[in-house]
Amino acid sequence: MTELQTALHRLGDALESAADADLRTAAPAPARRRRVSTRVALIAAAVVVLVPSVAFAASQLIGTDEVAQSLPAGTLSLAGTEPTCTVVVQDVEYHCVLAHAPAPEVSDWKGTVEPTVDATKHVNGGCRSLASDGREWECYIGQAAVDQQIIGAGFLGEYAPSPGVG
Repeated sequence: MTELQTALHRLGDALESAADADLRTAAPAPARRRRVSTRVALIAAAVVVLVPSVAFAASQLIGTDEVAQSLPAGTLSLAGTEPTCTVVVQDVEYHCVLAHAPAPEVSDWKGTVEPTVDATKHVNGGCRSLASDGREWECYIGQAAVDQQIIGAGFLGEYAPSPGVG
C-alpha cells in the first residue's frame, strides 16, 4: 500500500468513526436526527468527491527531479549530463539544462528529439533539444510528448529496460 493509500484509508476510518460518534450521541428528537443525517451525508459526499480527486492528482504529479532523471534514462548519449529542470506547465512541460554536454555522437543537437524513461523503466515522454550544443531541452510528459511529435503514441508507456542508443 502506498503512503497516499494509507493516508486515505486513515482519513476514511476517521470520518467513519466521527459519523458513528455523532449518531450515537444524537438526541432522539426528529430535528436533531435530521441535522446529524445531513451532516453525515455532506461528509460522505465530500469524501466521495475529494478522495478520488486527491488520489488521481497525487498519482499524476511529476517533479523536476523525476524529469531530470528521465532524460539520461531514455538516451545513453545523455548519461552523465546532470540535467536540472524547471516547471513550465506542471505535469506537462519542463525546461531542462544539462550541466555537461551530451556525448559528441551528434554534431548539432538542435531539434533532436529523445524519449524520457521513468523510474519504472517505461517511456513517459520526450524532450527536444533547443541548442546546438545539446545542453538545453524542452521536455514533455505523457500525451504532450506525442502531441509535440517527439514520440509516437504507440511508444508512450512502452517498457525500456536500458537507455536507447543511436
